Amino acid sequence: MRSNLSRCILAGLGLALAFHAHAATTGNINSTLTLTAACQVNGSSGTSGMNFGTLDFGTQDALFTSAGAQVMGGGGGAMSVLCSAGTIPVIRVRAGVNDGQSTGGTRALADGAGNFVPYDFYTDAGHSQLLAIDGTITLPTSSGVAQTVNLYGQARGKAGLPAGVYTDTVSVELSF
Repeated sequence: MRSNLSRCILAGLGLALAFHAHAATTGNINSTLTLTAACQVNGSSGTSGMNFGTLDFGTQDALFTSAGAQVMGGGGGAMSVLCSAGTIPVIRVRAGVNDGQSTGGTRALADGAGNFVPYDFYTDAGHSQLLAIDGTITLPTSSGVAQTVNLYGQARGKAGLPAGVYTDTVSVELSF
């Protein structure tokens, strides 16, 4: 019986020593996430080759006097810009391929055969606020909600224009 008691005492002592032999260490895990300012145009993000929209003057007869249109983004609505909260988006409408090729407008649509239709961009539907080449549109400080950008164009007809498809490509830059 003594040996059983001794064994129990030794076993208990061994367990007690083994329990104290397991030390514990505590610490922390530091977690980080760095967010950079970003913007989307018409629901898409990227750093180059973005589609800022289309200015479509529709179909006019060759004797038209003027045609107005709005730059449309994806989904048939006006251009939209969504930027990180706290940023100030600035849209710069740069040069077009055919700028200065026709009197009566800063910009020009071309048919590829040397014929040009003058046009300009405006920041209002009444075509009174001209947006010059390299002109900017500064949006309000972003709250993280998409903002609508209303940009309009007006083309002016002139004598001697042959029927055809007239196009231009204008560079646009978004800074924030």
